Amino acid sequence: MIEAQGLTRRFGEVIAVESATFVVADGTILALLGPNGAGKTTTVRMLAGLIAPSEGTATVAGFDVIREPAAVRAHVGLVTDAPGLHEQMTLPVYLDFFGAIYGMPIDVRSRRITELLNFLDLADHRRERMVGFSKGMKQKAALARALLHDPAVLFLDEPTAGLDPLAARAVRELIVDLKHARRSIILCTHDLDEAERLADQVAILRAGAIVALDSPASLRARATAGALVHIELAEPLPTASTVLAGIEGLAPAPADAADTADALVIQYHTPDPRRVNPIVLARLVGAGAQVVSVASQTRTLEDVYADALGSPAGEPSGK
Repeated sequence: MIEAQGLTRRFGEVIAVESATFVVADGTILALLGPNGAGKTTTVRMLAGLIAPSEGTATVAGFDVIREPAAVRAHVGLVTDAPGLHEQMTLPVYLDFFGAIYGMPIDVRSRRITELLNFLDLADHRRERMVGFSKGMKQKAALARALLHDPAVLFLDEPTAGLDPLAARAVRELIVDLKHARRSIILCTHDLDEAERLADQVAILRAGAIVALDSPASLRARATAGALVHIELAEPLPTASTVLAGIEGLAPAPADAADTADALVIQYHTPDPRRVNPIVLARLVGAGAQVVSVASQTRTLEDVYADALGSPAGEPSGK
C-alpha cells in the first residue's frame, strides 16, 4: 500500500512536486504520466525514501517516508531508466552481492536467486557476464535486483524504454504478474498505450502538480461527449436519412445520414452508443442494408493527456 497526502518537494525556489495526493492499493498499478521535468522521478524518489519531502506525508508498505526512510528502502524495489548494473559480474554473483547488503541469509538468497533466474528466463545465462546481455536482458536483471528481497512495493521508471517489441511485451507481462502477486506498483512511463493497458489508475503531472487522476476509462469518459460511429455498408442505402430520422441521441441527424446516403459509410455522433447503436443497426437492417462493419470511436488516453497538458489538438505530448 502506498498513501501520499499533500506530498511536496522544493529545490530552492523551484517546486518540483506540489501537493501530490493519491493511494495505490495492494495489487494495483498507478501510472505517472507527464513530460520530462513534470515531477515523476522526484515523486518516486520521495516515496522510495531517497529524498525527504518538503511538506506533506506518505506511507509506503506501512512505513513513514519521513520518520522511517531506511525501513521504506528495505521494503521497496526500484528500477530506474538506467539500471546501473555492475556489468563485469555474472547475474548470480551480482544478486548475491545485493542480497548480502539486504541482510538476507545465504541459503535464502541462494534460493531466491534461483527462483528469479527461472522466473525471468535468465537461468541459461547464469555463467555469462552481464556486459554481454541485450538491453532486454539487462532490464530483466534490474527487475531481478528489485525483486530479490520480495518487496511489497515496486517503483518502475520507464521499464520498457528502448526495448524491442518482444522484450517490451515480456516485461509488461512480468509487471502484470507482479501486480497479481498483490504488490503496489508505481509505473513512470511516456508510453500512453502501455499506461492504458497496465494501469488501474493514471495520474497526469504538469509542472509538479497532478492535473488528472482516475482510471484510464473514467478519464476518457469524462473527456468526451460521446462517440463518433462509422457504419460501413456493402451497398449504398439511399433511404438512410429517412430510416435514421428521429432517433433520440443521434446527432447531427439526419444531416450526417443525408450527406452519406449515396455512400458506403454512415457516420453520426452519439453520447450513448450502447443504447443508440443497436437501434440504428436494427433500422438499417430492417430497411435492407447490408452492414459490413461498425466502429465506435471515443477519445483516447492520448487525447486526455494532450488536454491536461494544454497541447493543441492534433499535437499530443509525451510520446
